[in-house]
Parts: sequence; structure tokens; C-alpha cells
Amino acid sequence: MALKMKELMLLSGESKSTILYYVKEGLLPPPKKPKPNLHLYDESSVEILRFIKFLKHNFSYSISEIKAIFAQNNFRDAKSFGMMVNALELISGDKENRRYNREDFLEITGLDDTQLDDYVSRGLLFERADGFSGKEVEIASILKRAQKLGLEDSLLDHYVEAARQLAKEEFAAGAKMMKADPQKHTEHYELFFDMILTLKPYLCNMHTVAEYQKQYQKDEAE
Repeated sequence: MALKMKELMLLSGESKSTILYYVKEGLLPPPKKPKPNLHLYDESSVEILRFIKFLKHNFSYSISEIKAIFAQNNFRDAKSFGMMVNALELISGDKENRRYNREDFLEITGLDDTQLDDYVSRGLLFERADGFSGKEVEIASILKRAQKLGLEDSLLDHYVEAARQLAKEEFAAGAKMMKADPQKHTEHYELFFDMILTLKPYLCNMHTVAEYQKQYQKDEAE
């Protein structure tokens, strides 16, 4: 369904100047012009506008950073579950969107080929389609420190096992949720991100705190 400017403003909550700016910057598909004074926007523009607002407000992404995200992904199909997954992959990288090939990554991190292959095969590091991101550099540093200080590998493997199981359940729940009500995709996107990026780390960390407190109180009692 094509939308007039007023309809797009009403549905998205954005001003006319903002919409025109996003079109100019290539974030929104340009309107069709069947008549000289009639500009019609694709209905996907509503979801795209809401998604841009979500990235700006929740992750402090600038327009240039959002443009970099859009440049690497097809966000025109705003009702695709794949759009949400692609966006999550980018957000879980680094905002500068840096990428390193294997050779550069090894030099930066100080890992050797054997160590890198081990971390990748165990699911502790991920080589993305376009190389390694700044996030992988950060994680590699943590893994090296863990090894140096003698942290048990079993704990890291437990992290991976739990993450894989959660990933399966998250995907199943997310796909089911979006199929159940196709009219609320923006709400689904926001809930999906909030659960994975905010709720999940909160629960994991707070349960760790609670366990430490319980064990500390137990030791004090003895």
C-alpha cells in the first residue's frame, strides 16, 4: 500500500523534514511520483523509520553509522525476520564497523593460527562474512588473559553450550512471535533487541551476583 506524506508522518511519528532528509541520505526508498504534486511512499518506510529511531535512541547510533549498517544489508524488506538477525549481527560488532582479514587479526591480537582455529571451532570467536570485527579483537584479548591466568577451559565451553541452547530457543520464540501477528513487526524488533541485549545480560549477571553472595554468606557462616 502506498502512503502519502501525511500518512507516513502519522504512522511513523516523524516530521516531514526528517523523512525528506532520510530519503536524501538514502535511508528511505524515494517516493513514486504518479502526478506532479503526488508523492507516494512504500509502506516499508514506516518500519524503516521506526527502526532508525530505535537505533538512534537505544544505541546512540549516528546517521552516518546507520547509513553504514544499511549499506551492507537489504533493509527494504522491513518485514523480514532476516532483517532483525542481520541488524543484531551488526550491533554485536563495533560501531566503527571495522573489519580485519585473518592475517591482520592475528597480528593485532597476537594469536597464532592454532589458537585462532581452536577458538573458532569451539564457538568462542566468530569469523564474519567480511572478516573479524573490533568486537572479536576485544573478545580475543579476554580469552588470552583467561588462558594466561589459568581459567578453566570448561567454564568457557559451558558459556558456549548455554549460548547455543539459548540461541535456538530465542530464534524459535522470535519466529513464532513475528508470525503470530505480522502487523506488529516494529514492536517485535524492539522486544527482540531488548531481550537479547538487555534482559539476557541482566539475568545472567544478577544470577552470578546472587550466587557469589550466597557462597560468601555460606563461607562466613562456617
